[in-house]
Amino acid sequence: MKEIVINKNDENQRLDKFLQKALPNLPASLMYKYIRKKRIKLNQRPCRNNNILQEGDVLQLFINDEFFEKNNKKLFLNCKIGLQIVFEDDNILVVNKPSGLLVHEDKTETVNTLINGICKYLWQKHEYSPEKENSFTPALCHRIDRNTSGLVIAAKNAESLRILNEKFKNHEIIKKYICLVHGNLTPKEAILQAYLKKDANKNQVTISNTPQPGYKIIKTGYKVLKSSAKISLLEVTLFTGRTHQIRAQLAHIGHPLIGDNKYGRIAQNKNLELNRQALIAFSITFKFKSNAYSLNYLNNLTLKLNNNDLKTLNDFI
Repeated sequence: MKEIVINKNDENQRLDKFLQKALPNLPASLMYKYIRKKRIKLNQRPCRNNNILQEGDVLQLFINDEFFEKNNKKLFLNCKIGLQIVFEDDNILVVNKPSGLLVHEDKTETVNTLINGICKYLWQKHEYSPEKENSFTPALCHRIDRNTSGLVIAAKNAESLRILNEKFKNHEIIKKYICLVHGNLTPKEAILQAYLKKDANKNQVTISNTPQPGYKIIKTGYKVLKSSAKISLLEVTLFTGRTHQIRAQLAHIGHPLIGDNKYGRIAQNKNLELNRQALIAFSITFKFKSNAYSLNYLNNLTLKLNNNDLKTLNDFI
C-alpha cells in the first residue's frame, strides 16, 4: 500500500482526473475498477470518481508498484534554451518566445521547448521541484505557432492556471499581434468573421465564409498601421483563438502573411529579405469582468514588447 498526500496544487480536482495525472502508467479502466473495488481509498474511506480533493487529504492505494513508476520528470534539465522574461511574479511568468522554438514537444523535438525552458528556470530558482508535486507541472496558459514569436503566459501554480484558463475561455485576456502581409487592405480597419476547420493529420486548417459541419466560428480584427506599394503592416486582435487563425484568415481574404509558405505563396516570399514568418504576439491585456481571486492585481494590466522586438517588421516597409 502507498499513500499520496494532496498538496495545494492538487486540490479542487476530481479524484479520477488527479489519478490520471499522478499515475500515468495506470490504465483508466483499471483505475475505475480499483475505485469500485475499494483498492483506492480517500482518508481511509471508500471513494467515488467525482470526489473533489482538498489539501491535506490522504489517498491510500492498494495497487501494484509498477503503476507508481514515473517517466523521467527531470528531462527539462537537458533543455538548452534561454528565456527573455517580460513579466514575473509569484503566480505567472510571461516570456517572449523566439521564432522557431516549439512551445511543447512534438515528434521533431522533445527537449528544447519553451515549457521545458520554463520548468528548468523555475527549478533553478527553487520554485519548482518534481519530487514535491503529485500531479502539477508549470504550464502554458495558451500557445503560439513555432514560427510565430512573442508573448506567452505560463502559470507557476495550479490555481493560477485554472483562473487564467477560465479567463481565456471567457475572452477576458486580449491578445494583439503585429504582422506583415502581402498587398493593401481595404478597408483600413475591420473585424473579419468566418468559419475554420482543423485537419489534425495535416496540421492545417481550412476557412469557409459560411457555417459548415465541423467548422468553428472565428473573429479577427485588424488595423493597417502603414503600407507600401505591395506590403502592409497590421495590428491584429484575436476575438477567438483557433489554430493558425490569423495566418489562415488573412490568406483567405487574399493577404497572406509574408514568410508563411503554408497558407501563403512561396513564389511571393522567395525574393523577400525576411527569413521568418512575419507575425509577432506583441501585447497582452488582462481585462477581467469577474473576480479573479489571487490574480485580481493583474486586472487592467497591459504587457507589451518593446520597439526593438518589433523593429524587424517596422523597418521592413
